[in-house]
Amino acid sequence: MPKMVEIVAGRDELYNVSKTLMDLLPEGGVIILKGDLGSGKTTLVRNFASYLTDDSVTSPTFSLQQIYSDKIYHYDMYQKGFDHFASTGLLEELEKSGWHFVEWGDEKLQSYLQKVSIGYVTVFITPRGDKRVYRIEDAYIKG
Repeated sequence: MPKMVEIVAGRDELYNVSKTLMDLLPEGGVIILKGDLGSGKTTLVRNFASYLTDDSVTSPTFSLQQIYSDKIYHYDMYQKGFDHFASTGLLEELEKSGWHFVEWGDEKLQSYLQKVSIGYVTVFITPRGDKRVYRIEDAYIKG
């Protein structure tokens, strides 16, 4: 993978971002989402999920984890951080087959994923007018 991929997209153009993520992690893996509150992290997960399930996607802010069908997992580390995430046993969930979207993942999470050989990419989301810039980098791809 190139060191960085950047895609500028509006809500109706998120297919390009979702397709890129599926191409980078075709067998699944972890997608770490970073961006300010309201930047579109859950919107991206909703778009990605729309290609694989009819499940309704909501933010896991207060539940820590949401599961859509048996392929897509959605986590939020914003309020509790990596240490709480680890203490609740959610790290083991990341080993399940499928795509795992982690909002507010950090360097501790990236180190853990590399240590246990789980593929991941980091997506930085930045608003630009009525569109968003999706910068995909920090990839650790198995194989």
